[in-house]
Amino acid sequence: MGCSGRFLGPSQIIPPQAIQWSSSNMKIVRIHHTTVPIRSFIRNAYIDFSQMQCSVVALVTDRVCDGKPVVGYGFNSNGRYHAHGLLSERFIPRLMRADSADLVDETGDTLDPAKVWRVLMTGEKPGGHGERSVAVGVLDMAVWDVVAKAAGVPLWSLLADRFNHGVADGRVWVYAAGGYYAPDKGIDALKDEMRGYLDLGYRTVKLKIGGAPLAQDLARIEAVIEVVGAGDRVAVDANGRFDRKTALAYAEALQPYGLCWYEEPGDPLDFQLQAEVAKHYDAPLATGENLFSMQDACNLVRYGGLRPDRDWLQFDCALSYGLVEYLRTLRMLAEHGWSQRRVVPHGGHQMSLNMAAGLGLGGNESYPGVFQPFGGFADDRPVQDGLVALPHIPGIGFEAKRDLYSVLKDLVA
Repeated sequence: MGCSGRFLGPSQIIPPQAIQWSSSNMKIVRIHHTTVPIRSFIRNAYIDFSQMQCSVVALVTDRVCDGKPVVGYGFNSNGRYHAHGLLSERFIPRLMRADSADLVDETGDTLDPAKVWRVLMTGEKPGGHGERSVAVGVLDMAVWDVVAKAAGVPLWSLLADRFNHGVADGRVWVYAAGGYYAPDKGIDALKDEMRGYLDLGYRTVKLKIGGAPLAQDLARIEAVIEVVGAGDRVAVDANGRFDRKTALAYAEALQPYGLCWYEEPGDPLDFQLQAEVAKHYDAPLATGENLFSMQDACNLVRYGGLRPDRDWLQFDCALSYGLVEYLRTLRMLAEHGWSQRRVVPHGGHQMSLNMAAGLGLGGNESYPGVFQPFGGFADDRPVQDGLVALPHIPGIGFEAKRDLYSVLKDLVA
């Protein structure tokens, strides 16, 4: 199999025949992990982010390339706290106890993400998809980083070849998620923020609602529409804040704006409320970032009243058991008549961006300037006309994001 620790252009990806591995199975020799603050003094309708932390892992294998071991990195998305205890006491020990033959593919040269996932979930009862889905998602991300690096290809290319008939999107639609509430942040500051996103190349933006009275939120929405030029380039997000009465009041008030979408009006597991809002709101709805398993996603599309022709699904692999589970979710969605183009992952990170490009999803969230250094994409891939390209380097591409990679590599050092 191929590998590289270098930055590669599209014509420089090392072919598998160029590298000879030993005949023994790939082994995981160490897993480093820590927690890193991603605190921001902003809030949505439900929480502030002043105490937010993130779990980071580095999965070190026995494969060596350019004199260095092949290492896979992973972390969890914003919105959920770190999973340090679960990683250190349950999932990392379980993975390290496993026989290497139970973790590798049929060649033995690289890890098999599905087999690793089964080992991680050994002894775990179904249901109860809480913080353990975060811990597994962090490790799953690191495994896919290893697999793509061992193959010498970008993850988006590997995913396209394995799961999308070799077809990958050259550029991915992204939107700027912002518009948070902050101390002393008025309408003028909100408009300046949105102008900044347009200057960065974004064409669609999102702002938070539900943390202020309805009339004040409507004034904020109208100000943002004034900046970006059209309602269908503005999404709003209530972060699950509303009860039935408030969710429907907002739906009625938002209807005339023709927004890009109205996101997560009520509790993410209240499928009856979601279905009722859909009956009263003709424009697109969006939800899913706080559902952490294929079965929860299945219940949403069965009972949540969502419409495959207009609504958006936002599951985040880094919070929901990782890409192995996400692939099950995508297969389930296809069985229920949903196009993968209606899936736009939450999180604003490079893992979801690789998935969007390689699996043909509808786009990806982005967080310009917040939740750093984990949010955002490769340093040399600016957003242009609402689209962003991916780097041609092996793995997920963390090495192309300088500030993030400095955190990741220090974990191994």
